Amino acid sequence: MIIANHMAEYSGLDQIWMVVTPHNPFKKKDTLLDDYQRLQLVFLATEDYPKIKPSDIEFKLPQPNYTVNTLIHLQEKYPQYVFSLIMGEDNLKSLNKWKNHEAILHNHEIYVYPRISSELDTSLKGELAKQNSTFKNHPKIHLIDAPIVEISSTFIRGNIKNKKNIQPLLPSKVWEYIDHNNLYKK
Repeated sequence: MIIANHMAEYSGLDQIWMVVTPHNPFKKKDTLLDDYQRLQLVFLATEDYPKIKPSDIEFKLPQPNYTVNTLIHLQEKYPQYVFSLIMGEDNLKSLNKWKNHEAILHNHEIYVYPRISSELDTSLKGELAKQNSTFKNHPKIHLIDAPIVEISSTFIRGNIKNKKNIQPLLPSKVWEYIDHNNLYKK
């Protein structure tokens, strides 16, 4: 929410749509919560932020979901809007592996917020830096000066499972929903 709100307030974008993806092709589906539980978590997290909207648009699209298809669908369904993509710098590093990433770059602006990627080994960092420089210099890619947030959903889920108190890291309604429904504890 820190990053989403920063993008809503400082990037010049009118709205941020948080698209809940039923099946990210880079993740195992069985590791995800039920689609509608995830949508409910996003709804609870965003309800006090008028510029940030939850979206289930990908629920109606073929799975696995590919960003290029979602963007095409959104543009067809909402021709009055111009859609951009927001991603972390870690995702920019693998953009060349995305389906039809050239079409995304051709048709949409991409806003990139910083991430710390200390988990990468040194040899891989050099290769990614070379590859990343191509994307960073692309006219459709905008590097955003945003706070670096080292808290990830993986970190939150893992710490819930390990019975750590992560309540200060989440909006209270989100924490209450997770706790009440016993999510991520197994």
